[in-house]
Amino acid sequence: MSDEKRSSAYPFTSGGWGSLKSVATILRQEKVVLKDSAILLRQNKPDGFMCVSCSWAKPADPHTFEFCESGAKATAWDTTAKRVTPDFFTVHTVSELRDWHDHDLEEAGRLTAPLRYDPTTDRYVEVSWEQAFEEIGRDLNTFDPESVIFYTSGRASLETSYMYQLFARMYGCNNLPDSSNMCHESTSVGLKEAIGVGVGTITLEDFEKTDLMFFFGHNVGTNSPRMLHQLQDARVRGARIITFNPLREPGLISFSNPQSPAQMLTPAHTQISTQYHLVKTGGDTAAMLGICKAVIEADDAARSESRPRVLDVAFIEQHTIGFEDFAAYARNASWDDIVRVSGLPRADLEAAADEYMKANAVMAHYGMGLTQHRLGVQNVRMLCNLLFLRGNIGKPGAGPSPVRGHSNVQGQRTVGITEKPELAPLDQLAKQFSFEPPRTKGRNTVEAFEAMVRGEVSAVINLGGNLVRSVPDRNRTEPAWSKLRLTVNVATKLNRSHLVPGEVSFVLPCLSRIEIDEQASGVQAVSMEDSTGCMHGSRGVTEPADERIRSEPFIVAGIAKATLGARSTVDWDAWRDDYSVVRDEIAKTYTKIFHDFNERMWQPGGFHRPLPARERKWETKSGKAEFLVPHSLGEDPDMPVRESGALRLMTLRSDSQFNTTIYSLNDRFRGVKGSRMVILMNEDDMRERGLEPDSEITLETIADDGIERRLGGLKVKPYEIPKGCIGGYYPECNVLLPLWHYAKESKVPGAKSIPVRIV
Repeated sequence: MSDEKRSSAYPFTSGGWGSLKSVATILRQEKVVLKDSAILLRQNKPDGFMCVSCSWAKPADPHTFEFCESGAKATAWDTTAKRVTPDFFTVHTVSELRDWHDHDLEEAGRLTAPLRYDPTTDRYVEVSWEQAFEEIGRDLNTFDPESVIFYTSGRASLETSYMYQLFARMYGCNNLPDSSNMCHESTSVGLKEAIGVGVGTITLEDFEKTDLMFFFGHNVGTNSPRMLHQLQDARVRGARIITFNPLREPGLISFSNPQSPAQMLTPAHTQISTQYHLVKTGGDTAAMLGICKAVIEADDAARSESRPRVLDVAFIEQHTIGFEDFAAYARNASWDDIVRVSGLPRADLEAAADEYMKANAVMAHYGMGLTQHRLGVQNVRMLCNLLFLRGNIGKPGAGPSPVRGHSNVQGQRTVGITEKPELAPLDQLAKQFSFEPPRTKGRNTVEAFEAMVRGEVSAVINLGGNLVRSVPDRNRTEPAWSKLRLTVNVATKLNRSHLVPGEVSFVLPCLSRIEIDEQASGVQAVSMEDSTGCMHGSRGVTEPADERIRSEPFIVAGIAKATLGARSTVDWDAWRDDYSVVRDEIAKTYTKIFHDFNERMWQPGGFHRPLPARERKWETKSGKAEFLVPHSLGEDPDMPVRESGALRLMTLRSDSQFNTTIYSLNDRFRGVKGSRMVILMNEDDMRERGLEPDSEITLETIADDGIERRLGGLKVKPYEIPKGCIGGYYPECNVLLPLWHYAKESKVPGAKSIPVRIV
């Protein structure tokens, strides 16, 4: 379906005046004064700080305003003038705060002092850092290390993450789940199997050379808006963009550049997608198979008629394995099945295939719309199959492009945050630090909460994030969390996880990356990896919110020192005082990636990690890029939607949200105001059920495990979404997602495809 004309259902482009107004609103809301708002000019600059929200690539030659609406909101959120001091808890009990909306909890302001929960008064009270470290270390030394979970969100720097994983392994476990387990672990597994490296292969320079881009299940307008600059430039150059998404999202339809006077002062805009296909939720494998089938059949015809081949035969023969089996599967696949499962007409899939066959260099961008499914890993492998057919990997302007969320979630894995011992350099760590690391597999996020529900977890160290709120099956996991002996939360703001205290609970306030971090050796800098595998340095530019706040490396070092004592060969005080010492150790552990780390970290545009697949070197089991024959065409053979009237729910984020952080209850792109208890539904589905706009409904999960999962108070909004599919906001709808409903190989929760009924 062509999108040469903007849909009347979407009267606004992404960016433009709406974006500027939204930024101005949050600056006022957070009481960020005019002089402080100038810090936005230092955002994503080589001499400034890396954005604390998304991980999209940072150019070597940045724009004057190298930030987007989402990034500006994240910066305003962290630099707010509002404070949550210890006196806040003399007014509010924890039980009272549980009734607050998630937005209001974080909106209260920055945490200013280390806190310990007092169960007798149901309040948090201030403690000294020394007391907190001593008590945490004493408790940790009473537990079986296998019963302790070391979780980290995607914001922690490379330095902090390296320290944290080393602490956990010296303590005695590989229980190092992180936010990647919740979103892109399907990428880490799928790409690793297919091309030998678990990250994407494109760089910003590839945007200048690509002829065609696919988008699958990623909403660039809200999740990585700075990417719109590269998309706009590519479109002006004539590149085509084909989008597959269950919702029509403004960021993938058209864009008004806030930095372009012509587009701000006139109706001008850039059309983003040249084809936009509303694929059914869970129909991505079928859609990609349809394109592959059309390409393979076109090649069969060309070969029989002695015309030039459509497939890149040389690439397939030299660099891949498994093509014949996959091609046979595609040829035998029924178009009726492909159309039924994808929800797309054959003509639309063939139109996408026609564009693909004309293009020399093709990128494929994707997000959690591919990964958060029962068959999430298969979705990633199918995308690789599609690219392999015409050699679209390992050449300029081409390759897979998983668009990560958190600003350093990819980098954390690079420096050892993983529950899989085979992915960590354990032998090198053993030699470097004179200890024997544990070799048994640790728990990922789902496994950690499964063990928690069974009563097998004693403690959780929660380095950033809002873990209780972000995981599935909230009505089962929250009670399990409250029974823990110890919870330690390192955070900048109050959130839901802090209000479900265990027997002993601490909230430890940390510096934001935006703030100046001064230690004994002077002002410090940190580093992170972006979505394209480039490493960047970052310096804070504002004064800390309170003199009692400490940096993440300081906190990790303090807990490690108090826990490990003489068992550790690490001089944690030296690491706390000078992060360049930590970077020197990272360079020793990961020589190929981080050699000369301290010297290279300020290179404009960052320095790139080695990506063998980019050079057509395949570190797979076979030594070649590997085609996969799909296990199933349907979204979920183990949890099918067969009940009459059943619907498939996908969870969504709004334009005023970053992960579990909610900046506003409005979602201007979707026309939602004042509430997030909204379900987006096809108008035909509404008519069949006798529902009017704003009708209130209750959803119930369709599952046969004997557990009732319901969410009421939801208002229906008509929306352009495939029949049988509905959308609702994350994390509110997590209560409907079973903990066991995850991608088979990666255990990423299946949040984009939850079978539900209206009750």
